[in-house]
Amino acid sequence: METSELLKKVRQIEIKTRGLSRNIFAGQYHSAFKGRGMAFSEVREYQFGDDIRDIDWNVTARYVRPYVKVFEEERELTVVLMIDVSGSKDFGSVRQMKKDVVTEIAATLACSAIQNNDKIGVIFFSDKIEKFIPPQKGKRHILYIIRELIDFQPDDRKTDISQALRYLTNAIKKRSTAFLISDFIDMHNYQDALTIANRKHDVVAIQVYDRRETELPGIGLIKVKDAETGVERWVDSSSRRVRETYKNWWTQRQEEMNQSFNKCRVDSVSIRTEDDYVKSLLTLFDKRN
Repeated sequence: METSELLKKVRQIEIKTRGLSRNIFAGQYHSAFKGRGMAFSEVREYQFGDDIRDIDWNVTARYVRPYVKVFEEERELTVVLMIDVSGSKDFGSVRQMKKDVVTEIAATLACSAIQNNDKIGVIFFSDKIEKFIPPQKGKRHILYIIRELIDFQPDDRKTDISQALRYLTNAIKKRSTAFLISDFIDMHNYQDALTIANRKHDVVAIQVYDRRETELPGIGLIKVKDAETGVERWVDSSSRRVRETYKNWWTQRQEEMNQSFNKCRVDSVSIRTEDDYVKSLLTLFDKRN
C-alpha cells in the first residue's frame, strides 16, 4: 500500500474507532475491565466490622491501638491485542474480509484503552510471533498500532495460537487484559496454553469468521484453496452429503472451541464479518459486569 493511501486509511480508521470508543464504549469498557489489583492507600484506626487480616501490626504496636491498611483499586490497565495474521484472514464473502473486521475491532479496543489512560501493546502472530509492540500510552502510539494493523505483512501463513499464548505468558510480566482476536482455525491444541495464560492474565477471546465458512453453497464443482497451506482441491458442492459433512465439521469445531473457552474460564464472543461488531462487543462487556 502506498504511503499516501496508507495514511488516509489510518486516518479513516482512527476517526471511526475513536468516535466509537468515546461515544459508545466509554462507560462499558471502564466497568468491564477492572484494574490489575489493589494498591495500598493509607492506614486508619480499626472500626467494628473491619477485616482483622488488614490490621497493620507495626502501626498498631506504635500507637497501642489497632490500625488497618486501606486499599484502593489500581485503575490503570495494561491491554494486549493478540492479532492472528495467518493466511485465513484474507477471506470474506459479504462486505468485508476478516482481516478488515479484525483491524476495526482491534483499533476500537486500542482507542478505548488509551481513553481510559491504559497502556496498549500488540502481538502479531501466525505459527510464530511475527511482531511485538510493547505496551505504551499516547496518540502517536495508537496511530502506529493502527498503521501496523492495516499494513502488516506476516512472514508465515499458518496458525499456532498456543505459541502466541506462551509468548504472552512469558513476555508480559504484569497482569494484563489480553484480547485474543482470531478465527481460531488452528490444527494445534491450544487449551493448555490458554489455561496457563488466563491464570496470569485476563484473556478475552474474540472470534471473527465469515458466513461462507459455516456451510458450502450448492453451486456444483468448485475449486477450494487452503489459504494457509496453499493446497487446492475440487469439491462437488452440489452433493448434499458433502455439504452436510462440511457443516457438521464446522458445528463440531465451534462446539470444541466454546468448550475450551468454558473450561479455561475465558470470556468470548463470535462475530461474523457482516455483523455489527459494536453490538457484539457491548454484549461481551455486559457479560463481564
